[in-house]
Amino acid sequence: MVTHFSVGGHLACGHKGNNLTSTRELNRVKCRSCRNTDAYKEARREQRNAARRLARKARAASSTTDWRQAWTDRLTALPGLQRLPRGFTDQPFV
Repeated sequence: MVTHFSVGGHLACGHKGNNLTSTRELNRVKCRSCRNTDAYKEARREQRNAARRLARKARAASSTTDWRQAWTDRLTALPGLQRLPRGFTDQPFV
């Protein structure tokens, strides 16, 4: 059975009928006419860009804090007392 893309209560491809299956979930759309409409392509682009923004935001958040912890762990693993570099609170020994 063909699944259509629903936009504002109407099918993107323009088909009409009471027994047609429609969805807003982009990955489930099977109708080639619906997939070729500007509404579907724009929704797909927005979904892809939102995923990229989320991944970029997660990557930026993790990279700003991970290096400090990694450096502290590296110095802690070395034998003897090691002083943390400037910028770490009061340069304690680890």
